Amino acid sequence: MTPHSILHDFLHLFFPDCCCVCGNKLNVSENGICLECLYKLPKTNNFKIPGNKAEELMAGRFPFQRIASFCVYTKDGILQKLVHQFKYNNRKEIAIMLGRLFANDILGSEFISSIDLIVPVPLHPKRLKIRGYNQSELIARGMSEVTEISVSSSNLIRSIYNPTQTKRSRTQRWENVKDIFELRDINEFANKHVLLVDDVITTGSTIEACSIPILKCNNVKISIATLGEVF
Repeated sequence: MTPHSILHDFLHLFFPDCCCVCGNKLNVSENGICLECLYKLPKTNNFKIPGNKAEELMAGRFPFQRIASFCVYTKDGILQKLVHQFKYNNRKEIAIMLGRLFANDILGSEFISSIDLIVPVPLHPKRLKIRGYNQSELIARGMSEVTEISVSSSNLIRSIYNPTQTKRSRTQRWENVKDIFELRDINEFANKHVLLVDDVITTGSTIEACSIPILKCNNVKISIATLGEVF
C-alpha cells in the first residue's frame, strides 16, 4: 500500500465518504457512488438497437451512423444526481467513471468497432475557465481509457459564448447553439468515423450544431454517445 492509500483509509474511518445518490456511507473501494446505486442505473442498452428513440429524435436532421445513450435521464433520478455532481460540484472522477462504465458496455460491439476518434462537445473558453474542466471531455477520457480510442479535444471548438440551454424550448435551444461551433483543422476528421460525446441529449440541438462543421470534412462519418437521454 502507498502512503497516500494508507492516509485515505485512515481518514475514511473517521470521515467516511457518502454516496452522492443515496447518502449511505461508502466502502473504501467505492468512489462517489455506492455499488447498490450503480446497479440501479437505468441503462438503455440502446447501442444494440438500431432505430432507437435517440436515433428517431435525430432522424433527418443530419447524416449520422448510430446514436447511443448510457442511461435514461429523469428528474431526481440517479443519473441526474450524478450529472449534477460532476457539472456543478467538481466531482470530475464521477464523469470519468461513468465514461468507463459506458465504454465497458459497448466494448466489442458493432457500435464502437469502426470508431476512429472520440470527440467531446466543447465548452467555450469562458465557461471552461469558470468550471475548470469540460465534463464531456472527462466522459470521453473515461471511454478512451477502456476502448483505447484517441480523444480529439482541440479541433472542434465552441467559438461563440452562449447562454445555458437549461429551461429553453426546442426552438430556443436551436437558436441558442446555431453557428457557434467550428473546426480548427478540417483535415483532422477527414476519412474518419468520429464519436461525438456529450453528457445528456434532450432536443439534440447541441449535437446537431456540432455536426454542421464536422460534416464539412471529406468522407467523415459521425456517431453519437451520451450518458443520458431525456425524452
